[in-house]
Amino acid sequence: MRGDPPDPGFIADLEFLENRDLDLSVRLGAMLGFNALMITIGTHPISASPGAPLALDAHSQPQFVLASLAGLAPLIVSCALALRAMLLGEEFDAEGLEGDAALRQRLFASFVHSIDAQAHYLRLAIRWTIAGGGLTLLVWVSILTAKMI
Repeated sequence: MRGDPPDPGFIADLEFLENRDLDLSVRLGAMLGFNALMITIGTHPISASPGAPLALDAHSQPQFVLASLAGLAPLIVSCALALRAMLLGEEFDAEGLEGDAALRQRLFASFVHSIDAQAHYLRLAIRWTIAGGGLTLLVWVSILTAKMI
């Protein structure tokens, strides 16, 4: 009923979910992905000073330039996924719900769904970051190997 006090067990569950909210982890994940992208761009063979070990000349080494750019793509996808996780909110529509019990149940379900969705996007972002880092490392090793041989 509307006048009944909320169930203490429900309140405890809701507080647990609020404390388990991944907002901080999502923000840290997004910052990590963004930092990986910025570090890669800052040390990228295309932007390296001429004469640097990883420096590329786009005219004479187009295959390395394209491969280097392809290594950035997964990092960009990772940042987009982390941003999506950050922007994901706990949304629910209270229209048509009658009584506190239905509203509490909807709020509880909203929190659970939000946490699950954020965790899903974070897992994907981590995988894309690892793929981008691995691909970039392979390209860099290829560039250095070609220059040393």
